[in-house]
Amino acid sequence: MTNFTPDWIKHAVIYQIFPDRFAKSDQVAKPAGIVPWDAAPTYNNYMGGDLLGVVEKLDYLQDLGVNTLYFNPIFQSASNHGYHTHDYYQVDPMLGGNAAFDALVEAAHARDMKIILDGVFNHASRGFFQFSHVLECGAESPYVDWFHIYDYPLNAYQGKPNYSCWWDIPALPKFNTDNPEVRAFIFDVARYWIERGADGWRLDVPYEIDDDSFWQEFRRVVKQANPNAWITGEIVREADRWLQGDQFDGVTNYLLTAACMNFFAGDTIHPDVYARGDIMSHKPAEENAAQFAERVADMLTRYPEAAVNAQLNPLDSHDMPRFLTIANGDRSALQLATVFQFCFPGAPCVYYGSEIGIDGGYDPECRKTFPWEDQDTWDIVQHQLTKACIQLRSTNPALRTGTLDTLYAQEKVFVMRRTLEGNTVIIAFNAGREAATVSDIELPTSTPALSIGEAPTPTTLPARSASVWVVQ
Repeated sequence: MTNFTPDWIKHAVIYQIFPDRFAKSDQVAKPAGIVPWDAAPTYNNYMGGDLLGVVEKLDYLQDLGVNTLYFNPIFQSASNHGYHTHDYYQVDPMLGGNAAFDALVEAAHARDMKIILDGVFNHASRGFFQFSHVLECGAESPYVDWFHIYDYPLNAYQGKPNYSCWWDIPALPKFNTDNPEVRAFIFDVARYWIERGADGWRLDVPYEIDDDSFWQEFRRVVKQANPNAWITGEIVREADRWLQGDQFDGVTNYLLTAACMNFFAGDTIHPDVYARGDIMSHKPAEENAAQFAERVADMLTRYPEAAVNAQLNPLDSHDMPRFLTIANGDRSALQLATVFQFCFPGAPCVYYGSEIGIDGGYDPECRKTFPWEDQDTWDIVQHQLTKACIQLRSTNPALRTGTLDTLYAQEKVFVMRRTLEGNTVIIAFNAGREAATVSDIELPTSTPALSIGEAPTPTTLPARSASVWVVQ
């Protein structure tokens, strides 16, 4: 058993790519039925993005400062998002097939960039061979024990499903992971793609496989293939169970997303988002600095230090509205949250296009295409800020692996310090709408290495501002 987390993830800046929507290459043949690149996204339409398109945009990503690419599912699927897997050993032909994956790995690794794949192992799809076999052969199929089937014939298209499926969606039959054949199949898939060049797995809804021994064996298989592979799980709330060193290295840290939502965007949250909640079953509500400090302390102490430094830290994703939309268009909220995201332990994750201010509500609106040909729509301030935050993080080891202390948390002002040996960084936020006087501490008198809003003084922080000082 390999209990350590890979060192490289502590220094990673992750960029999440929804393959059909990020970039399209003329080298990959497409069916005639794809829609124009700038069309409005729907649940089922295809825009034509592919993996070779990503290869052609590596200059952009490297210039931004990204060093790790996390892909939503890339395997053969009858869904634009890829979560309805048909064949776990084949990259979808519309994404360029396995040859495009090999080209991506070669090009990315040549730039010292990592590739993380999305593993959907809780459920397959109606098009998955073994399930199709049961559809055709019924109870006499040798694959009936691969799934949880209650009656025949299967109600896979009409009526209530008579087999277990994810969220009762008939297109997504759940695997029977108690079956040794199913376990062997999934573990072989996990090993295959690591040996083919992937640097880790992001696991889709792994809490649905309620079996510690399954994930312990999954870890053994992956770490045998590559001891430095990173395993992170999509756990939407507290994840203590999975972060004891024998299952995952980290999780998708939606606790950070919620904290940033409440503190930086709390007074402008879009009413529809408030009413509905989001992937975290979290009802956003404005919080003050003291409440924010409590959330920060919980994130730092809930898990072992190695796991804290191996978290995937997003502000938004394909499963929720864009942060800018959550904030009801308040760009200052996104800016403040971005600074915090890059100054907090763990690997910051930028959802494609959020660095240029792409907005969008719930799925499918949060899955727009990247507007490469319409740069007039880019939020250049947000792009430059993201790039500056990445540069600041890369040049200050304290922001990656240093200790974090809260120095001040009153009303809407939060000040923290990151320290590692001779490197100390002070980060101060005023999330309020008015300038705030800071008591009990004195802010640095030097010019900030990075700032948002007007210049601070040793005793005053301007409204909606963030300042970062490298003091040692």
